[in-house]
Order: sequence, then C-alpha cells, then structure tokens
Amino acid sequence: MNLALLFDEDFTGADRVVLRGRRLAHLHSVLKVKTGDLVPVGRVNGAMGTGEVIRLTDTEAELSVSLTQSPPPPLPLTLILAMPRPKMFRRVLQTCASLGVKDLWLINSYKVEKSFWQTPWLSEQNLLENLTLGLEQARDTRMPQVTIRKLFKPFVEDELPALLAGKKALVAHPGTAVPCPTHLTEPAALCIGPEGGFTPYEVGKLEDAGCQGVHLGQRILRVETAVPVLVSRLFDACG
Repeated sequence: MNLALLFDEDFTGADRVVLRGRRLAHLHSVLKVKTGDLVPVGRVNGAMGTGEVIRLTDTEAELSVSLTQSPPPPLPLTLILAMPRPKMFRRVLQTCASLGVKDLWLINSYKVEKSFWQTPWLSEQNLLENLTLGLEQARDTRMPQVTIRKLFKPFVEDELPALLAGKKALVAHPGTAVPCPTHLTEPAALCIGPEGGFTPYEVGKLEDAGCQGVHLGQRILRVETAVPVLVSRLFDACG
C-alpha cells in the first residue's frame, strides 16, 4: 500500500479521517507508524497528499489530512477484455488499475467458459476491493469504471462502433500481419481475447466494427502478461 485510499465514509470532518481494518493493519504491521508520522493518502476521485497520525489505537487510526496534489493523468484507453479465468482475474483488475486504465469492459467470447461469469470476484464489493488495491499500489485515486457485457454479438454490433469513435481501435491477436504500435498520443481502444484467443469469427466481427488486428510477435502470452505488455507498449510509461 503506497497510498491509503480514502472514501467518503472515512471522513469525520473536512480534514479528519479514521481508518480501520486492512488499512489500519498495514499502518501497524508494515509501516509501523506512530503518532506524529506522515503517510501518503488520497481521496477517491480526488486529490492526494499526506495524513498525519494524530491518534493510534489497536482498533483505529485518526489522521489529519492535507490533499493538495493531483493524481496521475488517466490513460486515454478503453480496454475491452474477454472475461479472464477467475484465478487470474483479480490480478488483472489490480494491474489495470495500477497502469492507469479507467475504462474497462469485460465481454464474453466463445472460449470464455460459462462458469467464469459465476465468480464472486465480479461482485461490486470485490471489484471495488481489487481496483482499490491497484490504485493504492500506483498512488492513484481515480477509480476505474468496469462495464460487463455477457453477449458478444450484440455488444460488437450495437455498442462497439460508437465506443471506438475517435479512437485508434486495435484487437490483439496472434498471427495478424501488423505489430502492435508504440508511443501513442491519441485515444485508443484495445481488445484482448481469452486464453486461446478470439475465434476467427470474433476477430472478423471486431474488425468489421473498426478494429485493426495487431500482434506482439510469435510468442503466445497469458492474459495477465499480455495486458501490461500491450498497455505499456501503446503508451509511454503508462501515463
């Protein structure tokens, strides 16, 4: 936790917050803070700064906060991701949040097993928890938005073309002729398939909607590896 993310309910006054649970445990066991110490903090979708520990007990920490610093700029990227395997999904979420992705769409694909959509990691509480962990890792406060679409064809035909408007639209797929571009300065949309990739039919539908197929070379990467490699290749220093 490189920054303690503060929610509205943490505030007891204009510049006072009380932390409990996971964040308190981190202050005690990792940072080993004491009264008077300063810790990095940031308000969700707001400014960052420091919090001075003014009271510390086994059950809560009270901080006086000063929030004067803007968070890192978001990536100008819409990431469209076939629903990953549940055991890697939470890591992918945290990675996306850490990299500065703010617009994440989870979609279905032929190779996405139906059981993937039953994972508890898709609950609102678990999505928030993992996105929070990613933001805290990267010292960011802007909460990503996650949109779920469980039907591939209606999404690609009815929503995707408008979503791609004004963006450089790409679908990452092994075997395509064009290497993934680098050093983008324009808004982009990137589609990444499931383990095993999109089917030829799905790639065709994505291309019909306006996406260009791109590749990362001959190696086939896991989704949890492909996401940071592609995003960091498209945008220098990930924003």
